[in-house]
Amino acid sequence: MSTAPFEGRIARFDEPGKPFEIETVTLPDIGPGEILIRVTRTNICGSDVHAWHGTFATRGLGGQLPTVLGHEMVGVVAALGVGVAADSNGKALEPGTRVVFPYFFCCHTCRNCLSGRRNACLNLKMAMLGRADEPPYFVGGYADYFVLPAGAVLYTVPDAVPDDIAAGANCALSQVMYGLERVDQQLGEYVVVQGAGALGLYAVAVAKARGAAKVIAIDGVPERLELATAFGADAVIDITATTDKDRAKIVRSLTDGQGADVVVEVVGHPSAIDEGLKLLGQFGRYVEIGNINIGRTFEFDPSRFVFANKTMVGVSLYDPSVLSRALAFLEEHQHRLPFDRLAAARYSLDDINEAFAAAEDKRDVRASIVP
Repeated sequence: MSTAPFEGRIARFDEPGKPFEIETVTLPDIGPGEILIRVTRTNICGSDVHAWHGTFATRGLGGQLPTVLGHEMVGVVAALGVGVAADSNGKALEPGTRVVFPYFFCCHTCRNCLSGRRNACLNLKMAMLGRADEPPYFVGGYADYFVLPAGAVLYTVPDAVPDDIAAGANCALSQVMYGLERVDQQLGEYVVVQGAGALGLYAVAVAKARGAAKVIAIDGVPERLELATAFGADAVIDITATTDKDRAKIVRSLTDGQGADVVVEVVGHPSAIDEGLKLLGQFGRYVEIGNINIGRTFEFDPSRFVFANKTMVGVSLYDPSVLSRALAFLEEHQHRLPFDRLAAARYSLDDINEAFAAAEDKRDVRASIVP
């Protein structure tokens, strides 16, 4: 069992445009209800890249600099604070237990939490927003440790699910699962996924598991289109070989002339939204996940919404309970779907700047930092 004080490395993020600095820090102790996690793997999510560039301003969420980025992680319990004995499903915890947890932390007592909207907690705290130059230091996933605050939700990782597959559960997978639940995607419906990065590939897999009659993936990277097919897409459309009008016609032809029942946007650029809305049929539901950069806009004709009874649902974070279902999904489908290909590229913490360069030019679907 690990004992205080706890010494480890962090990849300190001082400001956008500057390289990460590896620093060794010492945490004197952990408080009651807290859990010290030894990080075993943290993926590089698109929002991390945006924060690295400064286009996703963590300060706008109450964040401070310097900080530690990284949130899509898996780890093992290193030490338990007083009063902690089990995970959120009641399974016993001990040092060495593998766990995942939402990277945001709810108060569980505010109006929104009590109304079942915990991802809109009025007192929400989050990884990547704390200061890296004062205790607890370990405030993000690109480090040897991460400190879970008292009252945090966490789940034990099934023994059959390895770290490389489990790491994507607490962000990308849970996010798209929650999005499809929010629009109540039904058996036999047509689903279009804009973007075949990690979120898009998870969206393809989840939509098929929910009984979609047909899933159509749209992207411009050949390797990602191939992966979309491997994850269950019934058809793929290459944006580099088609126009927006071509894509609308293709989607109509693949959906019996009706258009999609559900479109999921995980491209992360406003230009995708206007096109995506045109791909929807009557009573279609648009799931907007990807656009997190404030201030970017697009134009659209609202009459298309009115006359076609369309709906747009913005999805930020997810209800923490979704993470438990995400782990069950991975355990059930991991031998049928190539989850291991999503974060196949591994980099040490010391090589984090190289890893971010690879993530930026999309050499990897999901690069991972393995301390």
